[in-house]
Amino acid sequence: MRVIATAGHVDHGKSTLLRALTGMEPDRWEEERRRGLTIDLGFVWTGDLAFVDVPGHERFLTNMLAGVGPVPAVLFVVAADEGWRVQSQEHLDAVAALGITRGVLAITRADLADPGAALAEARARMEGTTLEGIPAVAVSGRTGSGLPELRAALAAMAAALPDPDPGSDVRLWIDRVFTIAGRGTVVTGTLGAGTLATGDTVQAGGETLRVRGLHSLGQACDEIAGPARVAVNVRGAADGLRRGDVLVTPGRWLPTTVLDVRLSPPGDVPRRPPRQVVWHIGSAAVPATVRPLTTGTAADTGAGTGAGTGAGTGAGTARIVLAEALPLRIGDRALLRDPGSRHLWGATVLDVRPPELRRRGAAGRRAAELAAMDGRGDLAAELRRRCLARRADLAAMGAPTDDLPEGTVAVGEWLADPASWAAWRDRLAALVQARAVRDPLDPGLPLEAARQALGLPDRTLVDALAAPLRLRRERGRLLPPGAALPPATERAVRALEAGWAAEPFAAPDSERLAALGLDARALAAAESAGRLTRLAPGVVLPADAAGRAVAVLATLPRRFTTAQARQALGTSRRVAIPLLESLDAAGVTRRATDGERELVGPD
Repeated sequence: MRVIATAGHVDHGKSTLLRALTGMEPDRWEEERRRGLTIDLGFVWTGDLAFVDVPGHERFLTNMLAGVGPVPAVLFVVAADEGWRVQSQEHLDAVAALGITRGVLAITRADLADPGAALAEARARMEGTTLEGIPAVAVSGRTGSGLPELRAALAAMAAALPDPDPGSDVRLWIDRVFTIAGRGTVVTGTLGAGTLATGDTVQAGGETLRVRGLHSLGQACDEIAGPARVAVNVRGAADGLRRGDVLVTPGRWLPTTVLDVRLSPPGDVPRRPPRQVVWHIGSAAVPATVRPLTTGTAADTGAGTGAGTGAGTGAGTARIVLAEALPLRIGDRALLRDPGSRHLWGATVLDVRPPELRRRGAAGRRAAELAAMDGRGDLAAELRRRCLARRADLAAMGAPTDDLPEGTVAVGEWLADPASWAAWRDRLAALVQARAVRDPLDPGLPLEAARQALGLPDRTLVDALAAPLRLRRERGRLLPPGAALPPATERAVRALEAGWAAEPFAAPDSERLAALGLDARALAAAESAGRLTRLAPGVVLPADAAGRAVAVLATLPRRFTTAQARQALGTSRRVAIPLLESLDAAGVTRRATDGERELVGPD
């Protein structure tokens, strides 16, 4: 299926033409049929072509934009007996601002006047816009003249449209909401890409909904892939849904209220919009505030020179602040409308998670950065700008993460720019070394301190940075490999080691430790260096005491008492009890109900 919207001046025969093409009535409301004036959106179809009929009257431009916003192509209508009119230009400006490049020009009411003049004027007006050179057909909805040619032109245009990815994340802009007795809320919209199926979970306005049923082109279906017109029966907290809301795949979109865009003013429109505008995308119309990011010049405030993409016009970039959060991605095309002047500006989304602009000159620097962005999701470029980001967030921003650029660092859910990663790694090595030099008795850099110093959001990133540096991790601290003890502490520890060579379970008493100058900080440093172990306050043994104790205890009966262990180890009760308790805690030994212990053998 392909979905096409109409465009053109009021009363130029858009609805009449669709009746002739489809045999269906696009005007849904009695008032529309009574007045002969399309007020709201209409939906009709023929074969695999679905049409969104939009109003042409200037008072209903918001409705028109809701219909045109989500579609990739237009049927642009100009009446032969009236020619180009005000809303013809306004609709062309809107279509061009939205970046729609596919269409068919229908010169209607060809039975009432020679279509040549209207065709020539329309061609001239479209020159330099996104619709320049589209196929044109003269037609009469009343007599049927030209309808076969129009159908052929529409079919050729539809066949040339690119096929969207059925596996894409769903984003269905709602253009109609109604209730069916016994079924509940139904929403309709143009599904541009992705797939919806009954039973799916979707989100709208922060609420989780269940897809209860699907209809497309008047037929119930279990699954439908875009592009398609679709009616979705939803179950859940759907009472507040309205036009402009959006159904999305849960967890795959990042609603945003602040974004950076490139502006493209069509026609004779000032390059800079006013501060307060309305942001149109899909069927949504949201109040927005505009902050230009480029330096103001005469060119910035003058009229635009092109009605198309705005490339090369120097139209500049802007920071947009929306009154409501919307699920947007890099590359989205939107439209800014000034309700006062009725001027329109195209906008290409460049960044949906932009940095704050706090310091003097930040706006100018940001404009220079945005000048290099083309509105396409470039993962390598995004990582260079952000240094680090969650994989899911990057995908939700519009930067695909399926194929990682060479050198990209992946740590769990995080992706990092390789240059930034290397800089963090070097910085971490310097921080650890500086800590060891500054305080040799307490050389370990706490992981949390390292995380904060590097400005990283997750401690797992610090672990990943430390791994290739061969840093030692002890008790939540990072130490340089082979960290040396201060000379005095080194001499004292060697003295202990000399005594332990003959009596490995003889813990020096407090007087002996004090005489050697081994206070609590010195002992902690020696323990961190792997030279000894502290079983309890004032009880110090060699670092391998536990392993050597197990070898001795293995020579005892299967069950043994504390006294037997003390005698076998050749030590005092002051040492034996904390040593055995440490073995209990490590699961090497366990206590029986009678107070005896036994070694825990392998499973």
